[in-house]
Amino acid sequence: MLANLAQIIEQVGKDKGIDKDVLISALEAAMLKAAEKRFGQGKIIEAHFNPEEGEIELFIFKTVVEEVGDPDIDISLKEAHEYDPEAEFGDSLGLKLDSKEFGRIDAQTAKQIIIQKVRDAERDIVFNEYSEKKGEIITGVVQRFERGDIVIDLGRTEAIMPKKEQVRREGYRQGERIRGMVLDVKADTRGPQVLMSRTHPGFLTSLFQMEVPEIYEGIVEIRAAAREPGDRAKIAVISNNPDVDPVGACVGVKGSRVQSVVQELKGEKIDIVHFSEDPAMLAKNALSPAQISKVIIDDAEHIMEVIVPDDQLSLAIGKRGQNVRLAAKLTGWKIDILTDGDNTEGKATAMTPDEALKMEVEAASVAEAKALGGISELDGVGPKTAVALMSAGYESVEDIANATAEDLEKVEGIGKKKAEAIVEAVLALG
Repeated sequence: MLANLAQIIEQVGKDKGIDKDVLISALEAAMLKAAEKRFGQGKIIEAHFNPEEGEIELFIFKTVVEEVGDPDIDISLKEAHEYDPEAEFGDSLGLKLDSKEFGRIDAQTAKQIIIQKVRDAERDIVFNEYSEKKGEIITGVVQRFERGDIVIDLGRTEAIMPKKEQVRREGYRQGERIRGMVLDVKADTRGPQVLMSRTHPGFLTSLFQMEVPEIYEGIVEIRAAAREPGDRAKIAVISNNPDVDPVGACVGVKGSRVQSVVQELKGEKIDIVHFSEDPAMLAKNALSPAQISKVIIDDAEHIMEVIVPDDQLSLAIGKRGQNVRLAAKLTGWKIDILTDGDNTEGKATAMTPDEALKMEVEAASVAEAKALGGISELDGVGPKTAVALMSAGYESVEDIANATAEDLEKVEGIGKKKAEAIVEAVLALG
C-alpha cells in the first residue's frame, strides 16, 4: 500500500495543484486513524512521513517504568534497553509498528480519509482563487438552468448567475460562452459557490478597465457608474493627467472602445460624462444633453432642484424618466426637474419622472397607447399600472409575456393578485 509513496505524492501534487505538505499531512492523519482503529484508542501512536524510505512510519510511545501496569503504554527498563541502551526510568520511547500488519479494511479507511483530505484541499484552493477575483470579469460556459438561475462551468468549479443578476433582455443557450463579474464567493458543504453578475455597475466599469489602457494604468478613473441593465448606463470619469481627455479616452478612436463595451452588453447605450467634485456641475453633466438653467441645492434634504428651459424638460427627464433616474443614481442626490416656463403663479413647476410619464400615458389616445407597446390595452391595466410597468422597463406586451408573475410583483405598486391578473390578460391575447 505504501510503495513508491513519495512519487505518488509528487504526482498528485502536480495534477491537483495541492501543496505536498497538505498531502503528507493527509496521509499521516489517514494512517494514524487506521492504526488507532487497528490497535485501539488507548495507545499513544504517532505517524510520520519518511521521505528517504518513501513511507509513512507509525510509532507507539511507551514510558519506561519500574513495574509495568499497562503494557500498551508502559515498558520495563530491561525491555527498553533492547531498543535504546541509554534509556532511563521516565523516558518515553517511540517503538516503530509494522505497517504490514494493516489489512484490507485498514487500507480502505486510509484511502477514504486521503480522498476527503484532497477534496478539502481542492475546495480551499478554488475558494481562495475566486475570492481574490471578486470584482473581476471571468468567462465560463453555460452548463444548465435551474429555476431561472444559470449554472456556469468555470473548469475547476461551477458558478451561479442568479436571475436577478441577469439582464432581462439577454438570452443564453446551453454550451454558449458567457462573461460576468465575480460578485461573491461563499463556502458551501458541496464546495465553493461562485456568484456572477451581468447587472452590477462593477461589471460595466470592469469592462471599461479592460478596453481602456488609461483606466487600467490609473491615468483615468471612473468615479461613479449607474445602470438600468440592458437599456442605458452612465459613467462619470476624471483624468489625473491634464493632457488626457477622460471622455475621449473612454470613447476611443471613432468610438471603438465604447462600442466594444456596448457590444458585450448587447446594445446597452452608455453615456460618458466628466466627473466633478461640485455636485451641481456633476448633475449638469449627468443630465446631458439637456441644457440646464440653474441648480438649487438643499444640503439638509440632499435634494437638487434643477431648472431647465421649457423646451428642455422632456430631454432632461428622458424617455420614461430614465435620464433623470440615472443622473440621480450617478450623483447620489435626489433630483427634481423644474421648468421656468409661464404659469398662473409665475413660479417654476416641478415635475418628477413618474409625474411626467403619467401625464404622457393619461394624455395618450388608443393609437398612442399602441405606439407605447399596447400595455394600456390589457385588461385591468390602467394609467398608474402602465406607468409602473414602463418605469420598470416593460415597454411592450411582448416584454410582459416574457416575465413571470413573480417578476411583475417586484414592480412598485403591483401586488401578487395584480401581477397574476396581468399575466392572465397577456395569455388571453394568445
